[in-house]
Amino acid sequence: MPCVMNMMILHTTTSSLCDSLSKISNVNRFLPLSAFRATATMGVMWSRNASGKSSVSGFSSKVKGSEPIKHTSTYVHSQHAEEIVIEEEVVVMSETDSSFESIPGVPIPLGVSKTENGINFSLFSKHATSVTLCLSLQDSGNDASPNDEMIELILDPHVNKTGDIWHICVLELPLRNVVYGYQINGPQGFHEGHRFDNTVVLIDPYAKLIQGRKIFGNVKDKFCKFYGTYDFSSLPFDWGDNYTPPNIPEKDLVVYEMNVRAFTADKSSGLEESLRGSYLGIIEKIPHLLELGINAVELLPVFEFDEFEFQRRPNPRDHMINTWGYSTINFFAPMTRYASGGGGPIVACLEFKQMVKALHLAGIEVILDVVYNHTNEADDKYPYTTSFRGIDNKVYYMLDGNGELLNFSGCGNTLNCNHPVVMELILDSLRHWVTEYHVDGFRFDLASVLCRGTDGSPLDAPPLIRAIAKDNILSRCKIIAEPWDCGGLYLVGKFPNWDRWAEWNGIYRDDMRRFIKGDTGMKGAFATRIAGSADLYKVNQRKPYHGVNFVIAHDGFSLYDLVSYNYKHNDANGEGGNDGSNDNLSWNCGHEGETSDANIKSLRFRQMKNFHLALMVSQGVPMMLMGDEYGHTRYGNNNSYGHDTTLNHFQWGQLDARKNDCFRFFAEVIKFRQKYRVFRQEYFIGKKEITWHEDNWNNYESRFIAFTLHDHDEGDIYLAFNAHDYFVQVPIPSPPLKRRWFRVVDTNLESPNDMVPEGVVGIGDTYNVAPYSSILLQAKP
Repeated sequence: MPCVMNMMILHTTTSSLCDSLSKISNVNRFLPLSAFRATATMGVMWSRNASGKSSVSGFSSKVKGSEPIKHTSTYVHSQHAEEIVIEEEVVVMSETDSSFESIPGVPIPLGVSKTENGINFSLFSKHATSVTLCLSLQDSGNDASPNDEMIELILDPHVNKTGDIWHICVLELPLRNVVYGYQINGPQGFHEGHRFDNTVVLIDPYAKLIQGRKIFGNVKDKFCKFYGTYDFSSLPFDWGDNYTPPNIPEKDLVVYEMNVRAFTADKSSGLEESLRGSYLGIIEKIPHLLELGINAVELLPVFEFDEFEFQRRPNPRDHMINTWGYSTINFFAPMTRYASGGGGPIVACLEFKQMVKALHLAGIEVILDVVYNHTNEADDKYPYTTSFRGIDNKVYYMLDGNGELLNFSGCGNTLNCNHPVVMELILDSLRHWVTEYHVDGFRFDLASVLCRGTDGSPLDAPPLIRAIAKDNILSRCKIIAEPWDCGGLYLVGKFPNWDRWAEWNGIYRDDMRRFIKGDTGMKGAFATRIAGSADLYKVNQRKPYHGVNFVIAHDGFSLYDLVSYNYKHNDANGEGGNDGSNDNLSWNCGHEGETSDANIKSLRFRQMKNFHLALMVSQGVPMMLMGDEYGHTRYGNNNSYGHDTTLNHFQWGQLDARKNDCFRFFAEVIKFRQKYRVFRQEYFIGKKEITWHEDNWNNYESRFIAFTLHDHDEGDIYLAFNAHDYFVQVPIPSPPLKRRWFRVVDTNLESPNDMVPEGVVGIGDTYNVAPYSSILLQAKP
């Protein structure tokens, strides 16, 4: 049957019957509640008015199945009401003779669990006054999918509740092919922070799998409703007898930030259509990752999200599809539509594990970009209630004194991360991804949100941050913070860390961009960043690798665009150019956008090489963005989150065209870094490890810097960066005894001479470093 957007189960109550049965025996028999069906002629109109009451009209029990309707919802926010019309499908309860036996169940574990007696359902809601479990069964052998025979089991608070946890164990329930959700009611006080609406079937926050739309971007299922589902019948995944994760030391990581779908979605990937944009698609392209030389992938969000969330109502962004995924529906379930061929949630679970196993066997770690700072449920003006908001808004979200949502995420809501219940949810989610899926680490989006108390105020020692750092299961994981949020809590170099947390080094990005494009007064800052940012991280037991260095990330310009555009060009996003950062610290090298000028094109490529070389010779962990290895362009769009097009899709044809110049340079420099430990120090470097060939630190106009990294065993490395627009003839220091200098890199030269791994002899006492270029020399016998 077609997917649904908002299931409204319309019924007559049998609570008195359930109450009577519960008093007679510990085994309660719940009958599916009688329900009405919408007539095809009249349809159904459901409305929620400003008083918070709901009304239903136009029902008949004659017509079976689901009917597409339009309903008008009046949302209350800031004491004002606003109506929007959303076309949705409604599933109504059918009359059926099916029945289930149940027992009260147990409160722990939360979510769905298999017991000796049946399937246990457990849900936290402190403020709920009524909870109804909604179930839909499917034929054996088919993926669970909601149909028109939803069954309701009303939980008795005197029998099915322990503390703030509601629970029930349903006997003889199938071990798979069941979808479920909850209808919950409670206080209606908006200014007390409540948002209960018992007409909506809500996703269990602890659901391990999510059933909904199966094909990414399938407009026929645009208004699909999402449900929890489970699988207790599949055999355990075979990780292999000799399987071990790579366990790469942090100092040795080279991180490749990438999007699962965008990596292989394009036809140029050469994959079968069913594999494009999938977890299995990544497996097919592991040879590319190995050829590039990276050893860790940082996957943009792979938790379940709704790619059509921008199209739920008319708005300037209603032409866009969420391709980045920073809008989590559930924190435990892998993104279903990254399964191959629309395989559904169980297939997604299996194929995610296959992907991790294959990457691990190739020596590549898997780091997940996780979004615990907010959810998909938006704000009070245009809420998208799917789970937390309707279960217990007052617990799950940060609120102000008027019961309104605080917004430190920039997305309308902020998860109440340091509330004990929410903190345990996040910890359980992280542990699940480590134990069930064997991931190697996490990058926490807008992690400064996780450092705020329940009232939004910053905390010096956030309980959640400490718990993650100290957790035994997470002890082998890389944990990386994006140390800022949209509320101005900027914590680069100051993120609470317990000597465990690493950080995206945003200051590194800015300083490197400014120096290499030729800004004055940046030489000292550039030197500090190259040497590992000791000014930020040399505190307590922190190491250089606690700084994740990057010039480019998913948000902002691609590397090609950084050297091709002075200004963002975001018109395609529909917000009149008001979205995306205005402070890009970019330089177009003399022309805005595409050009046929050979000199400008040459300069741009030179600058790209300069950035990449600087990144790979810096102490700390380098991270690069998918596509930069061939010069991917978004044509100046620095906020391309909503484009499921070539704007974001990896262009394999362009990679082939640049294989012998751009890609070759990038790959060889990465491998050179991996080969020599001088670039990957465990501790901060000092005078014994580095010599700065500089007596001009106070010259504000100077944009040239040279230095030698010392390694008596593997050989010294000399580097020079010239950000002037003229040649600089620089004296070359004498090489160590019984060694001579070999030129490895000169970004001014054309491929293949710009990077020669074995080196080129013939270096004299001086070297003429070209404008906007850099060199690397190696001392060898």
